[in-house]
Amino acid sequence: MFSTLISVSELNNLLQADRVSTVVFDCRAYLTMPGKGEQVYHEGHIPGAGYLHLDDDLSAPVSADSGRHPLPDFTQLATKIRTFGVNPDTQVVVYDDCGGAMAARAWWLLRVLGHPRVAVLDGGYPAWVTAGGHISDQLPAMCAGTFIENPDLSMLLPIEQVASLASEGVLVDARTPERYRGEQEPIDPIAGHIPDAVNRPLQLNLTADGYFKSAEILHQEWTRFLEPCRAEQVAHYCGSGVTACHNLLAMEYAGLSGAKVYPGSWSEWIRDPARPVAIGD
Repeated sequence: MFSTLISVSELNNLLQADRVSTVVFDCRAYLTMPGKGEQVYHEGHIPGAGYLHLDDDLSAPVSADSGRHPLPDFTQLATKIRTFGVNPDTQVVVYDDCGGAMAARAWWLLRVLGHPRVAVLDGGYPAWVTAGGHISDQLPAMCAGTFIENPDLSMLLPIEQVASLASEGVLVDARTPERYRGEQEPIDPIAGHIPDAVNRPLQLNLTADGYFKSAEILHQEWTRFLEPCRAEQVAHYCGSGVTACHNLLAMEYAGLSGAKVYPGSWSEWIRDPARPVAIGD
């Protein structure tokens, strides 16, 4: 079972093995161009891969109180997953073209739904293409699966617990340092970060060529960064709850299990003007 990352060669081996049930999902998405992800999927994708839309499948519609990517309806997401033939023993693989920043959202949501057999393709679509993997523009055949969702809400940090976690544990902001410090904010109407949060940009989980650092290196880096707190005392957030999952994935890959995600993230936090905002380091 692959439960964090999977390499291109490992995925290719799975797809060649008839005895193994494997379902692949393309999760390419571009925050400032909502329709582009589905467009590039139709132009070419890993053969047999279905498409999970960030806004339509992996998020619910935005409300007056929510962040930019509210949690999806779990029943609807599970129904969508089942239409591609996902069973309880199916190995699911998700990928994007930005180092896992978008695919990690799907990875985390499937885990929340109770499907641990899910992994992010290390290096994503670019790695598949570079390795000479086949590309298809054909839509996959639908095949009803038997997976039944059993959501584990303990993996989520509710907004009511954010302030206490930030002061008693470690609340990690996955955005770039400039956004964390409030020096620039290209998406949300207010700049800054949640008070007492610390910054570890998701890009630090990757090598220069877009692959995850080794589990050993990530374990060393994250352990030093979080000291003296344990993984169970950690929660991750970002702008809208999408890329925060990348830091959680890095910790899980490094063997540091038990952290949570604050799904509403910064874009939800600032909906209430009474909530405090911090600027700078």
